[in-house]
Amino acid sequence: MKTTFQRLDSYQCVIFVSVNAVNFALRANGGKIPSSKSVVFAAIGGSTAQALINADLVVDLVPKQDFNSEALLAMPEMQHISGQRMLIVRGQGGREELANKLRERGAKVDYLPVYKRIIPQVDNISNLSYLIENGLNVITITSGEALQNLVLMAGDQHATAIREVPLVVVSDRIRCLAADLGFNRIAVTQSPSDSAILETVIKFVTGNECG
Repeated sequence: MKTTFQRLDSYQCVIFVSVNAVNFALRANGGKIPSSKSVVFAAIGGSTAQALINADLVVDLVPKQDFNSEALLAMPEMQHISGQRMLIVRGQGGREELANKLRERGAKVDYLPVYKRIIPQVDNISNLSYLIENGLNVITITSGEALQNLVLMAGDQHATAIREVPLVVVSDRIRCLAADLGFNRIAVTQSPSDSAILETVIKFVTGNECG
């Protein structure tokens, strides 16, 4: 982990894909991510950019809307990158779209996995059962993997009930996944920010649905 950041100057661009990527990178490096004037720092969205700013880093690239890999790839600075070395800081596993597109454009891409997503321990299944059986107003989902884990945890016992709960998701990609998994009431937030998620949740709870 630290060895990779010690070679920071060998990269032209370092991309952080989430707030978690920033926070766990900080944790693994003693609370500080090294910076370099020769390296462009990019963030997928506004919250991730703010996390980098809070870590005393200058953020050079961040989409102004549609906070996802596709929006970052559409930026002018990401078009002519042949021969550049890029580092993607993320969790273990995850989508390959960003790296694949960068490689198609001639960039050399490395991953720096700083955390691992896991399904919650089985003890939490009883908590999930309690929530489902006593009524859930809405579920917020911020990643496709989280949604898939939720469905796995619900199992056959709650397969129908969990799909009847309204979902608030942070991207069209997750909305499509939710629809494929059998969810019917799905709202997409304007952005992945806490305020946008809260606004959409309130609309669902008050009956003023969107999406």
